[in-house]
Amino acid sequence: MDKLFSDLYKVGCDVRMFERLSCHTSMKIGGKVRYLVLPNDVVSLEKAVELLGRNIPFQIMGLGTNLLVQDEDLEIAVLKTERLNHVEIKGEKVVVESGTPLKRLCLVLMETELEGLEFAYGIPGSVGGAVYMNAGAYGKEIGEFVEAVEVLREGKRYWLSKSDLFFGYRDSVFRREKMIITRVEMRFRRGKKDLIKRRMDDFLEKRLEKQPIDLPSAGSVFKRPRNDFYVGKAIESLGLKGYTIGGAQISKKHAGFIVNIGNATFRDVIHLIDFVKKKVKERYGVDLETEVEIWWSGKRL
Repeated sequence: MDKLFSDLYKVGCDVRMFERLSCHTSMKIGGKVRYLVLPNDVVSLEKAVELLGRNIPFQIMGLGTNLLVQDEDLEIAVLKTERLNHVEIKGEKVVVESGTPLKRLCLVLMETELEGLEFAYGIPGSVGGAVYMNAGAYGKEIGEFVEAVEVLREGKRYWLSKSDLFFGYRDSVFRREKMIITRVEMRFRRGKKDLIKRRMDDFLEKRLEKQPIDLPSAGSVFKRPRNDFYVGKAIESLGLKGYTIGGAQISKKHAGFIVNIGNATFRDVIHLIDFVKKKVKERYGVDLETEVEIWWSGKRL
């Protein structure tokens, strides 16, 4: 038996070897990794990080909803945090583990009559991933509710206060410094369950109506370059809704999304991203940046 596999298993993780990431990303794209490691609690996560750090490069994955991965195999391990999903309510304060799905957190908050996060209902992904990129929608961002974040760094776990997190538009300290988010402390207001549910349902209806959530995608592809520039509308104005390269298509429903309409490859999506960037630059003089995280081992295709 592979020794690293055995060691990871012994510290409380489940491990799969040569696992294809296309089974773990919402885009349904991604080659095999040497190890897919599933810690069952924060302690096993700590021990896995220590073991992997001595043996092989590794990446952290939440629910794989904002991620595009190359088709070629990657000689890395991936630590997937989906089993770290405990939620603890302490009055108006909530401590939630990083792998918790945002949708589940929204439902827990509704049941405990805590309001504020309704805008996030229906956003795919984990709490850790949302904090990492300061996810937001409809004029709200998750960073508004974060009080502190517990991180694992250089073998130690400790809490960072809000002033250390440097939240910005789709940005935080985690994009620049290598830390693993383990738990998040958040604070919400008291509300009424029926009103919270109504707002959640309204936001979900908007998503169902406007976003292509019935097809594989990695969510909104591009960051908004400035407050008055709406990327989806700009792409639509160029007549690119439905534009297709291979199995990748600019969504016919919302031009800010790229969807996998059938066997799309990593190259299909990358070429489509670059095509959109080029056209927007030519027409509007705007340089688009990707919001989606991209894993590839080579140079830009």
